[in-house]
Amino acid sequence: MSPIDVAVIVVYILGCTALGGWIGSRGDQGLKGYFLGERNMPVWAVMISIVATETSTVTFLSVPGEAYKGNFEFLQLPIGYVVGRMVIAAFLLPSYFRGQIETAYQVLGNRFGQATRRTASTLFLVTRTLADGLRLFLAATVLNIITGWRIEVAIVAVEAATIVYTYLGGVKAVIWADVLQFTVYIVGALIALYVLVNKLPGGWNQLIDTATAAGKFQTFDFSFTLAKPYTFWAGLIGGMVLNTATHGADQMMVQRYLAARSQRQAAGALIASGFVVLAQFALFLFIGVSLYVFFGEFPPGPAAAQSDRAFSQFIVQELPTGIKGMVVAAVFASAMGVLSGSLNASASTLINDLYRPITGDADERRLIRLSKGATIAFGVLQAAVAVWATGLTSSVVSNALAIAGFTTGILLGLFVLGNLTRDVGQGAALTGMAAGVAAVTFAKFGVPAVWPDVPPLAWPWFALVGSTTTFLVGLAAGRIFPTRLAPAAESLQPTI
Repeated sequence: MSPIDVAVIVVYILGCTALGGWIGSRGDQGLKGYFLGERNMPVWAVMISIVATETSTVTFLSVPGEAYKGNFEFLQLPIGYVVGRMVIAAFLLPSYFRGQIETAYQVLGNRFGQATRRTASTLFLVTRTLADGLRLFLAATVLNIITGWRIEVAIVAVEAATIVYTYLGGVKAVIWADVLQFTVYIVGALIALYVLVNKLPGGWNQLIDTATAAGKFQTFDFSFTLAKPYTFWAGLIGGMVLNTATHGADQMMVQRYLAARSQRQAAGALIASGFVVLAQFALFLFIGVSLYVFFGEFPPGPAAAQSDRAFSQFIVQELPTGIKGMVVAAVFASAMGVLSGSLNASASTLINDLYRPITGDADERRLIRLSKGATIAFGVLQAAVAVWATGLTSSVVSNALAIAGFTTGILLGLFVLGNLTRDVGQGAALTGMAAGVAAVTFAKFGVPAVWPDVPPLAWPWFALVGSTTTFLVGLAAGRIFPTRLAPAAESLQPTI
């Protein structure tokens, strides 16, 4: 890369760091401010933060690859995401805004007991650290391809910058940095698309005509098969349940809702974010279609034979100096948005769900110090997972990411169980969780091993398997061993 491109990347990283320092220096930031932004964040900023948090480097580069090798059928998935967000707003958000709730898992503790709260929060911490460490590795791999930097250097660069501004500014810095990062990666994507189209001899007309003739804009597949990830039913049903789980039972997302000024604003930000994500995916898919037409006109090198690398190769070989640096900064932005949210949410869960209930510590200053220390610790753990992953094969990485994603479905099953029942106690809830873990693990690994001729279950359905199993087994166990809730637990139980 040219010195100009490197300078653009460095300026962006330093800008994020400075933003965190500026926010952290404003006033005396207590625990509520560090983790919840004083519950006073603007609705539009919360909305953008939700979008940026679910947009990783893999999303930025692999979603175009879906259209490059296929068509627009991936867009069926975010349709379910929009519906899932509406479900969360109607049925889960009220429980988070009832009382002084600080984490998603506090609701489970109020309903079932502290053992359930600790189990759920520990499950979140372990799988979140694993998942985001692997996402960091995948982001570093992409940066290695684009910049030529060693993977270890890319890991340290991304994680160190993310740790610094998250440490200094807490969730406020995370949300405002998300706004900056969203702007950077969307502008970067639009610039890359503009350059791409202008390099085509026939411009927009050639792009539209060639893509249409090849069926690249086909969006809907109404066939019903559990083995294909991108069908209308997998998108609507599987995508809805998956999104309800990832955005309704994951502390990283719940933390953003709690930072809003009211339940109504949180619901508005959440639902609006679904439509923004839909439009964002449409943009990334259109880039993928454009890459198909471009490389049809100008045959690519071997790297672009892999769909996930097509956009990377275009960035490296075709973008002019300066613009290349900005687009690489966009790659950094998409990675840092996820990681920063993970660090702050993990620290919040550790302190609020595990440390404080056990120790009873109420010293605000000490809790802030511990929270910042936890932010660093989780950052180091993510980097360690990323470095460890350099020795894994891609299939192992994919499977580990899949397992990490199972947990949100299991936790969703717990929330539904708590909402719909009053005589299911902690033992039944924990039994349901264990059954949910067993079910999704068997669905992913056991079925192919036992019945190799059976088509594997597509990944959008795993959250449905986990949530349904957790709910049904927990319900059955509660019917066999009913436990009437104490009045305090009943008073805090979410209603629907």
